[in-house]
Amino acid sequence: MLRLKSPNELPIGIFDSGVGGLTVVRQIHRALPHEDLLYLGDTARVPYGTKSPETVIRFACEDAQFLVEKKVKAIVIACNTASAWALPALEREFALPIFGVIQPGSLAAARQTRHGRVGVIGTSATIRSGAYERAMHALDPALKIFTRACPLLVPLVEEGWTNHAVTRAVLREYLAPLLKQNIDTLVLGCTHYPLLKPAIRRVVGAGVALVDSAASCADFVRARLRGLALTATARRRGGKIHSFVTDEPDRFAQLAQKFLALATEPAHKAELPTWSGK
Repeated sequence: MLRLKSPNELPIGIFDSGVGGLTVVRQIHRALPHEDLLYLGDTARVPYGTKSPETVIRFACEDAQFLVEKKVKAIVIACNTASAWALPALEREFALPIFGVIQPGSLAAARQTRHGRVGVIGTSATIRSGAYERAMHALDPALKIFTRACPLLVPLVEEGWTNHAVTRAVLREYLAPLLKQNIDTLVLGCTHYPLLKPAIRRVVGAGVALVDSAASCADFVRARLRGLALTATARRRGGKIHSFVTDEPDRFAQLAQKFLALATEPAHKAELPTWSGK
């Protein structure tokens, strides 16, 4: 007879609109090295950051349904845009722990700011949602939050131009208004942006704390899964990473090495269910 897996042994499901969520995979793999991770990149419909809220919610529900059918024990939304718009809908629709990246990043920023002046950069949809402002003001209404949409950064990262003169010029243009507000903390509100940390650091200087939403999310997920007694505590081997994409698995393989900095198996092509609501 086949032995049914206990919930602790099931993988953690992680999804994103494309490859940026692999920075979250990398951080969760570091934080929980014995956990199996199942990643879904919706590369056929990337980017989510330019879509309407209704479309983002529908896409996120289809992504989550795919992971649920793969028998995951929890879902991490490794996408700021989907976290901003779709997290409440996913929590209503699916009966398992679901984590976004907005709350962990907001908690980290509220803890790190020295003078209560926080900047947030992200996709147009994330910034338009106001999710970071709501999350941080719920923690501390006195915080001053300054936001900036940075739509050019994702394609620059995926092009591999993380240390290119063009990227540095774009960063200076995007960050100048935030620096004029004397921010002391900057939230990198997109999972592509950790790859730009060195370039961002050169622009903002040493006096501005950088909050990596991927690293904050990993710490948050580890704490919550331990609190729910859902970690793979009995497993001694290292966790495995399995990837699925909705388009271009070959291109995904090229980018995965850059985002993960780990050897990984080839991605499988995924066919997503059509979501019509429950």
